Amino acid sequence: MCLSLNAFNNSGNDLDQENHAKSQTMTSSKIPFQGRRIEQQVTGQATRDGDGVKLTRVLTQTHQRRLDPFLMLDNFGSDDPNDYGGGFPDHPHRGFETVTYMIAGRMRHKDSAGHEGLLQNGGVQWMTAGRGVVHSEMPEQEEGVMEGFQLWLNLPSFQKMCPPAYEDIQSHGIPEYQPHESIKVRVIAGESQGVQGAVLRPAALFPTSPLYLDIHFEEEKCFQQALNALHNAFLFVYRGHVSVISGEEKTTVNLRSMAILQNEGNGVLIEGSPGAKVLLIAGQPLNEPIAQYGPFVMNTRDELIQAVDDFRAGLFSG
Repeated sequence: MCLSLNAFNNSGNDLDQENHAKSQTMTSSKIPFQGRRIEQQVTGQATRDGDGVKLTRVLTQTHQRRLDPFLMLDNFGSDDPNDYGGGFPDHPHRGFETVTYMIAGRMRHKDSAGHEGLLQNGGVQWMTAGRGVVHSEMPEQEEGVMEGFQLWLNLPSFQKMCPPAYEDIQSHGIPEYQPHESIKVRVIAGESQGVQGAVLRPAALFPTSPLYLDIHFEEEKCFQQALNALHNAFLFVYRGHVSVISGEEKTTVNLRSMAILQNEGNGVLIEGSPGAKVLLIAGQPLNEPIAQYGPFVMNTRDELIQAVDDFRAGLFSG
């Protein structure tokens, strides 16, 4: 059974005022909802990173251009301390943002800019590496489940050398709402059905305008989310399974699968199985060259060489 909206609702992630005006016009004229179809499904790759942390790399370099501005999505999770105990000791970043979302366990963040915070169940750390930062992410528990996600979000060329910054948002600071008594939506970034996310920044400075939702289904119901027509979008199922519905077409997305959505339609209609949980992520592509060397993401090879030189010279230290 599906819970459906009657009209297009603006997602709040407009690229600029012109797009905002257009979307308002569409809302007022009640353009019929057209759900996006699934273009491709991707199974994550098991790997280890940091000091031996076991994780699944869902979004890899293979799909960076297709899912611009998103560069990577990792899902880590285990109840065996041997799989996470070493954590992620000091390592550098330049040129992009990291979004760490914890759903179990505790992780201590420290960086060379003097920031520090303890990320707990349901909390998010949104870090802007900018011109360069060295940081660590270390578990603060010796047993029990450690589970969460890290998303890498690209910065536009004019922001790649901005000062490092971060927001440490605990679970109570993330807005939640229930479009139906059996559905809960956590709005980490962007806007969903009029609810503003924990992170919402001016598009003039951060034109990626990300939407980041965590959607929980208690029963087999449907959730509908508007999407900006210019944005790339995907979803990742981390509990149960869901189906994406477009017209008469219904496609199942199984556990630990990423579904890339076609860039046609003004939203997505998701039917969740009982107990299903899924991340829905979308954003405005930058359409800029991507030059990556490990933890450095710039636009050119020369900029990468400079990033490595600056790091070796100790210029990321504060």
